[in-house]
Amino acid sequence: MQSSDPLDQIVDAPFDSALSDRYLVYALSTITARSLPDVRDGLKPVHRRLLWGMRLLRLDPTSAYKKCARVVGDVMGKYHPHGDASIYDAMVRLAQPFALRYPLVDGQGNFGNIDGDNAAAMRYTEARLTAAAIQLMEGLDEQTVAFRPTYNSEEEEPEVFPGLFPNLLANGAQGIAVGMATSIPPHNAAELIDAAIYLIDQPDGAPAELMQFVQGPDLPTGGIIADSPAAIAEAYATGRGGFRVRARFLPPEKLGQGGWQLVISEIPYGIPKSKLIEQIAQLIADKKLPILADVRDESDEAIRIVIEPRSRTVDPQVLIDSLYRLTDLEIRVPLNLNVLDKDRTPRVMSLKQALAAWLEHQFEVLVARSRHRLAKIADRIELLDGYLVTYLNLDRVIAIIREEDEPRPILMAEFELTERQAEAILNMRLRSLRKLEEMELRKEREKLAEEAKGLEALVESPARQRTRLKRDLAKLRETYAPETALGRRRTTIEEQGPAREIPLEAMIEREPITVILSQRGWIRAMSGHRDLAAADTLKFKEGDGPAFAFHAQTTDKLLLFAETGRVYTLAADKLPGGRGFGEPVRLMIDLEGEAATLALLVLKPDQKILLAASDGKGFIADQGAISAETRKGRQVVNLRERARLKLARPIDPQDDYIAAIGENRKLVIFPLAELPEMERGQGAQIQRYRDGGLSDAITFRFADGLSWPMGGDSGRVRTESDLAPWRVARGAAGRMPPTGFPRDNRFATQSLGKSTEN
Repeated sequence: MQSSDPLDQIVDAPFDSALSDRYLVYALSTITARSLPDVRDGLKPVHRRLLWGMRLLRLDPTSAYKKCARVVGDVMGKYHPHGDASIYDAMVRLAQPFALRYPLVDGQGNFGNIDGDNAAAMRYTEARLTAAAIQLMEGLDEQTVAFRPTYNSEEEEPEVFPGLFPNLLANGAQGIAVGMATSIPPHNAAELIDAAIYLIDQPDGAPAELMQFVQGPDLPTGGIIADSPAAIAEAYATGRGGFRVRARFLPPEKLGQGGWQLVISEIPYGIPKSKLIEQIAQLIADKKLPILADVRDESDEAIRIVIEPRSRTVDPQVLIDSLYRLTDLEIRVPLNLNVLDKDRTPRVMSLKQALAAWLEHQFEVLVARSRHRLAKIADRIELLDGYLVTYLNLDRVIAIIREEDEPRPILMAEFELTERQAEAILNMRLRSLRKLEEMELRKEREKLAEEAKGLEALVESPARQRTRLKRDLAKLRETYAPETALGRRRTTIEEQGPAREIPLEAMIEREPITVILSQRGWIRAMSGHRDLAAADTLKFKEGDGPAFAFHAQTTDKLLLFAETGRVYTLAADKLPGGRGFGEPVRLMIDLEGEAATLALLVLKPDQKILLAASDGKGFIADQGAISAETRKGRQVVNLRERARLKLARPIDPQDDYIAAIGENRKLVIFPLAELPEMERGQGAQIQRYRDGGLSDAITFRFADGLSWPMGGDSGRVRTESDLAPWRVARGAAGRMPPTGFPRDNRFATQSLGKSTEN
């Protein structure tokens, strides 16, 4: 007698082993009975039970729709003991033409949309089966597949569907189990059928040969697959990989006055349209794509997303590539052909293996259907033979029926009939005893005997089975032929390179600006190339004044040199507008302490620059190599104690000499080649000083002589052609400059416009 005390039923077991045993059972259940599709019909249990329940409700394509709540209730109560929400979600997906290439449920009502909106509640929607679902279930009444009891053993359900429709690859599947997942994109049914027919004839053919039939996925939402045929073939050969899917842009639509706009007509598979538009709008709000002005959704039944550029001068291909890189207009659709084989074992199959497994199932179904038909024919022939006995001995049969109380055993004994034949004779109607009826029975028996002979040959001959299956597949292909609206390929296979890395300059509309930096460090950019001498251009706060002002473009980068030897990079398009006094430049970069700005100029990556410190050390640097994109900038010149960066002057490509003058008014001139080119460091000694330091330095073309401006407002320039007295080796002390050299020891006056686009 079992104890009533619950404590007596406790099993003492290690926690880790008990947990692992139970988790393993859960994991196996998730893999085999929930998340992975069967390779034979491409369905998970919930989908199979939904279609089976709808079939029993007689919801064929010609019948009236029924409420989805009725279907979900039947399926949940009889076959699938899970939540109604999960069952209805699965049913909704089977009805969405943007989720399945060939929907298996014909829905009426709101079943969601490509924007990502959810379906209406099941009490509002109605559904019935589609022709593809009927084809998938064709043969269920012919003992072609095994049936198993439902969870409560009150009903029966098929273990797999026998139909000829290639649902696994045609509609694809998505699922996450425990420790494994599956991801199969939809394909074109006609291409799959062609590949299957080829595989029947060439079962040992190379997997790559199937590529002449299956070009790649055929997604419900269209789009472009941009991978190469080799990459697609590799994914199909291994069963793992992915496909780069892009939205489809129509040719730019011309607008008035030279304007244009882009239109997106197809979007990537599985991406809600509303999410795409939100991503594009966010790019505009965050100013991450300056060449993009607006996005509009003008879709009705067809997708139409309008993209407006900032300017008609924007390159359309640059805008398209930028959108591919920054949004889900280009995604990667994964391929993980992980399915359950006929033994319910999860396996990752190649395309050829999946088609071969499906064909093997179809051969088994064909043989099972033939044997079922043979049994039906045998039963019918048995009855026909009994009927013919009646016609041959009609008077005796009537006499036995009239005279005997129990005619059946007499008939069986006298005419060697079976019990079924005798019962059928006794149930015959009198009107069936016509002579014409006898002739029809003989014709029917001959016809059935001929059919049975053909079926027996079919069952015994694999060659006949292959011929029959190819004929059936060819007939099915007519429904999904590429010439039909349903079978037309929607996704284009076009090998394309990855979206280009678009430089910032290409994404910014090129406009002229005037950059102004005040002595107190306030910076602004005024639109257009302003007159640098005009009063309205150089307006500053009280007590402030101009430090640098020059012309530039919005696509330019600016180099700011601090006296600490650190270099900062500013984007011209990010400078504050010129309506007010601008903003402190320290809000844009992290200037150290009270460090003063030595120079501000337009970055030219292919141009060299002369950097020199107050102690006379210096070097040549490449402007592109010393630029820095971070707020902290980059330490380029390493300064000795008490030294500071004295000058940063661009070098003309034709310059071949350098002239330097110290605070002691000593001048040296030596070849520019003697100065090292570096990216960072102290450099070499330009000039040696006993006291003081460097005052100024300049590069020039030796053959042209050394020039400097005359004093006053005359604008005259003096040139010294004979430079032999000052031509020395680098690092010399030098000698006094020529007569007339400026008393401030400067080669050129730092005018506000001097830095303009040097």
